[in-house]
Amino acid sequence: MHVGEAVQPIINLLRDHLLEADLVLGDETVIQVLKEPGRAAQSKSCLWAQMTGSGPPIRLFAYAPGRGGGQASLLYAVIKAGAVLMSDGYEIYNVIAEANGLTHLGCWAHARRYFVEAEAAIPKAARGPEQPATQFIAAIGELYAIEREAKAKDLTPPQRGQLRMERGRPVLARIEALLVRHLHSVMPNSLLGKALHYLSAQWPKLIRFVDDGAWPIDNNLCENAIRPFVVGRRNWLFADTVGGAKASANLYSLIETCKANCIDPYSYLVDLFRKLPLAKTADNFEALLPWPLTQPAV
Repeated sequence: MHVGEAVQPIINLLRDHLLEADLVLGDETVIQVLKEPGRAAQSKSCLWAQMTGSGPPIRLFAYAPGRGGGQASLLYAVIKAGAVLMSDGYEIYNVIAEANGLTHLGCWAHARRYFVEAEAAIPKAARGPEQPATQFIAAIGELYAIEREAKAKDLTPPQRGQLRMERGRPVLARIEALLVRHLHSVMPNSLLGKALHYLSAQWPKLIRFVDDGAWPIDNNLCENAIRPFVVGRRNWLFADTVGGAKASANLYSLIETCKANCIDPYSYLVDLFRKLPLAKTADNFEALLPWPLTQPAV
């Protein structure tokens, strides 16, 4: 916990850089804290994840006692004007994007997930290409096939954008036609109904990715960044105190940022802990950020 507190200046600098990025991705997951003032041990707290999609790779995690908008708004309070935000459909991100004038992108992986759940509920004997859920999954798969082709060809963002415009827009038009046809033909509370209404609510954000080849089609990068924490949680289960939760968030931030920059986390932390007590100025702290360090500690 003392180490987690000591690295806070580095975390603050990383956050400053993150909020200056042109593209930021956000996600969140639960964390249980046993000794949280005024709350039962069984209460669910939140770990917010943020990462850059442009500029130096940064992965940041922040503890909060809940999943409400207050903490999230603070995390994005001074984000660069005109930046792009990628998230899932959680309403808090809509509020953040609107309050800060951000271009908000929707996640096609989340949209597809709902249709996969709807298809899985269909008896195997009744499944087939005539099922709406299957049709949506196939069409979304075409969008991802375009992304795979762009990656395989190592296209530049402008080239990827052109490919999306030429081949992605017709697919989006077909998906929209399917949506209009089926949106009010099923019960809203059914699995297919939930998938359709999620798609409808997110549609303006889901189609924006074709406007710029540098923008992602989904939030999978951020979900992948938060996965080490989720895997770790299966082992340690909970944090004992709020201080422990904050320390975990800070140390996960440093380790995952190191990994994103292809820097050995152990060597970086050894070097950091040797030099951090000697840092006095803003330049001293800036020099301790993960990406400038190329030599392991001796």
